Amino acid sequence: MNIIAVAVLLILLNCRSLCICTAQRLLVNMTVVRNAPAIGAFCLDGSLPAYHLHRGFGVGARNWILQFEGGGWCNDLQSCSERAKTRRGSTRYMNKQEVFSGILSNNASLNPDFYNWNRVKLRYCDGASFGGDAKFDNGTSVLYFRGQKIWEAIILDLLPKGMGQARKALLSGCSAGGLSAFIHCDNFAKILPNASVKCLSDAGFFLDEKDVSLNHTMRSFYANLVTLQGVEKNLNKNCTNFFSNNPKLCIFPQYVLRFITTPFFILNAAYDVYQFNHILVPPSADLLGQWKSCKLNTAECNAKQINILQGFRGDMLVALRFFFKNSSQGGMFINSCFAHCQSESQDTWFAVDSPRIHNKTIAKAVGDWYFNRDVTKQIDCPYPCDATCHNLIPTALDARRFLNYLSESDLGGCEDCQARRHEENKSGIIKPMHGLGMGLWLLLCSLLGLGHFF
Repeated sequence: MNIIAVAVLLILLNCRSLCICTAQRLLVNMTVVRNAPAIGAFCLDGSLPAYHLHRGFGVGARNWILQFEGGGWCNDLQSCSERAKTRRGSTRYMNKQEVFSGILSNNASLNPDFYNWNRVKLRYCDGASFGGDAKFDNGTSVLYFRGQKIWEAIILDLLPKGMGQARKALLSGCSAGGLSAFIHCDNFAKILPNASVKCLSDAGFFLDEKDVSLNHTMRSFYANLVTLQGVEKNLNKNCTNFFSNNPKLCIFPQYVLRFITTPFFILNAAYDVYQFNHILVPPSADLLGQWKSCKLNTAECNAKQINILQGFRGDMLVALRFFFKNSSQGGMFINSCFAHCQSESQDTWFAVDSPRIHNKTIAKAVGDWYFNRDVTKQIDCPYPCDATCHNLIPTALDARRFLNYLSESDLGGCEDCQARRHEENKSGIIKPMHGLGMGLWLLLCSLLGLGHFF
């Protein structure tokens, strides 16, 4: 009983600190792009596109961050019709205020390099990573596949608001928004020819990988997406010319990356949970549910499944090899976590217990790269050596089972792993919980009326 009481007390202490932080969160109002119809820019349902802008100040007043919102895709009429009735396809259903945290925070102690920049979040309502330009109209229903036009309309709205005089600019995005950063990076640099423009993709390096049933599930999904929404004409021309036999491949970052000339930073978890669930082991490849337990908790993964997960990480590193070796202006932070999107959440971007590689946080890595303070190409040692991860699913309790499947060369890159664990263990800081623990924590806080989280 005493153990339970202590556990509840620790939860309450953590909860109180979280509630204090959430009370100070930055809420930014939505701006609807009223002139969007002039260039045919509409969300899936015909509503007007929108963004959220928080103004910069001081020495950052002429610097800009544009952050693409993420949220998956729709690649057929049924899924797009359903999406059009949600916040992912219509600004009518979106919250009119957005929380700005992580890379969008205005707090110098939480976002030291970009806190005083003009920060913009582009709302996602087209279902094709701001890349399509088509329309479906059968006389009774209409769907607008106008992501490219939405991008152009928002840019036209921001240029006279000061972005046209930008000195520095960073185009970024998370998940499907991270894919948008690959699609629009060079175009953004051309829009701001007098600025120092760079691009960042967070959790947007989606692999052209066979699933566990040896089918190209993601390749087929993207091919249908590109066809339905008219994306091909907006993909990198040098890439589509090179892959002339199958230009749709250029929606995959691993193929287009070498043709992007603007400095680029890739932030990705090597065991990205979205890719784990939808590319490596999509539902269609696991009809018998053999991966169900493993997806929920890596402690339940068998030896073969562990080996497949390590192989997925290996394939990601192979896909990044050319960029790693040949990009003099590029940056990377590939950590061995079961995560997805790490730049928008404060706990993963920059906090006491943020994920680290060689003791460098994501915020520090991105800042060092953008401002040319240091060469930043960080690749983590294989799971489970990184004790700083904020995993979105519970992870293996017995780390030795994973270590059995690592090579000596892999372990050679993890010289500081034991030191990291030692530092973590001797720290007296009460750290926030993740995964199931976080869910229980938030529920308890809510029940006790200690704060508002959503």
